[in-house]
Amino acid sequence: MAKPEVEFTPVTSVDFAPCNPHIEGLSEAILARDSENDSVTRILKFEPGTDTSPNGVLTHEFWEEVFIFEGSFVDQRLGKTFKAGDWATRPPGMEHGPWVSEHGAKMFEVRYYTDPAHTERSN
Repeated sequence: MAKPEVEFTPVTSVDFAPCNPHIEGLSEAILARDSENDSVTRILKFEPGTDTSPNGVLTHEFWEEVFIFEGSFVDQRLGKTFKAGDWATRPPGMEHGPWVSEHGAKMFEVRYYTDPAHTERSN
């Protein structure tokens, strides 16, 4: 089954829940999920003081597109601060994080998998 069809809906209608693996102060609101391939659209929330260092540097097998729409955080590996208005596109295997957010942050994120049989470009 693909992600469900949803017309404009207030984001406040979706509850935040702890992320897996659990990091104190890090939570997610799942806006849509494809139960067949686990593609997800979510809002990721960092409470003030959240530190994802216990998770270390992350990599994963899916594409990830992220847009920070509130707050900021410091990428501990890169030594850079990212803030509202910044975005990232991460292919499978790209290293990222860990992060510390002094004042909190919220990000809109889309995760998806690509089927190698569908990677050829059409003209």
